[in-house]
Amino acid sequence: MKDCFIESRAGRKRALQSGIMLVAGLTGVLLSSSIASADDYRLGVMDKLKIRVAEWQTADGTIRDWSVVSGDYTVGPSGSISIPFVGDMPASGKTTDAIAQEIGVALQKQFALKDRPSASVELSEYRPVYLSGDVEKPGEYPFAPNLSVVKAVSLAGGLRRADAGQRFARDFINAKGDAVVYMADRARLLVKQARLKAEAADQESFETPKELQDKPEAKALVASETALMKSRKKRLTLQLQALDDLRALLQSEVETLGKKTETQSRQLQLATEDRDKVEDLAEKGLALSARKMAAEQRAADIEATLLDIDTNSLKAKQDISKANQDEITLRNDWDAQLAQELQSTEAQLDELDLKLQTSNSLMSEALTQSTDAARFDNTSGAASIAYSIIREVDGKPQEIPVQENTALQPGDLIKVTAGLYMR
Repeated sequence: MKDCFIESRAGRKRALQSGIMLVAGLTGVLLSSSIASADDYRLGVMDKLKIRVAEWQTADGTIRDWSVVSGDYTVGPSGSISIPFVGDMPASGKTTDAIAQEIGVALQKQFALKDRPSASVELSEYRPVYLSGDVEKPGEYPFAPNLSVVKAVSLAGGLRRADAGQRFARDFINAKGDAVVYMADRARLLVKQARLKAEAADQESFETPKELQDKPEAKALVASETALMKSRKKRLTLQLQALDDLRALLQSEVETLGKKTETQSRQLQLATEDRDKVEDLAEKGLALSARKMAAEQRAADIEATLLDIDTNSLKAKQDISKANQDEITLRNDWDAQLAQELQSTEAQLDELDLKLQTSNSLMSEALTQSTDAARFDNTSGAASIAYSIIREVDGKPQEIPVQENTALQPGDLIKVTAGLYMR
């Protein structure tokens, strides 16, 4: 009996020691997880947890250690952790406190326990962050509290540097020189395109293209194209006016010839009547043959004059028709020329856009091969280091622009892009 009492006391002592150790462990858990719980940290895939479970047995005042359940766990790809006697338990999106309560409830229900087991869940290791883009060593890196973008980039060896033997300056200057020429040509073509569209719409002026409104060289380009537009418009107007004047002159000639025709027609009628009278007298022997011949000659002359007038009138009408056709041809040629020039201008713009893309890509590539890219700046272009993170928001990945000092969260993917933007 005494041995049993001693054994019982020893067991209680061990249980009490175990309880003290468990309480100490719980205190350590609270301290180590304060960062996560303070921010109400939500678990995610690849987070690692340390779980401890114990049960206070009221009947005999002892603590039972659930060593089978206690251990290290990792949130799997499905977002769950697999716990003995409980099975798969969803963990992604939940806090450690919530997981601890669910474990206790699940064990109590599974074994129909009077006292609910007490579970503690410690976040032993955060899920990693990932770096991609223009860094020396892209890849997966462990997360730590207060990790910022610039700290993460330093873990990856910093920005990508040029390999030995590369001539960044030469490559950049060559590409930049081409880009400057292409930009100047493109600005000129954009203004020309605006002028051609205005001419095609029969407008008196055109506005500066939106892309060039803030460019200092736009005013001179617009002034030059406006002067050309006015000159072309004046030339076309003079040509059309000349055709209008010619038609008016010919129309006046037709009207004059018409009046002459009326006059000559009356003269012909009188000459014909006189000729007929002379012929009657000649047949009766009362008129001389010379008079008869003179009357016939006069009538013939008037008929010839009428024929000439009709011929001239017909020619004038043909010239009017030709003037009308010349106006139609002039307008059609004008429209065709505008359409051809506009098509050619747009084709040149497309070609320049491709060349600019190539030059900008070459400049960006040259810049990303050098850490000097972040400090490069001049009047025509500037290099920049852009940071963004891809983070899961409401269950969906979302890309968010960030700065160097932006605080990261576990699981973030940091994208580092060294690029070039033209001013």
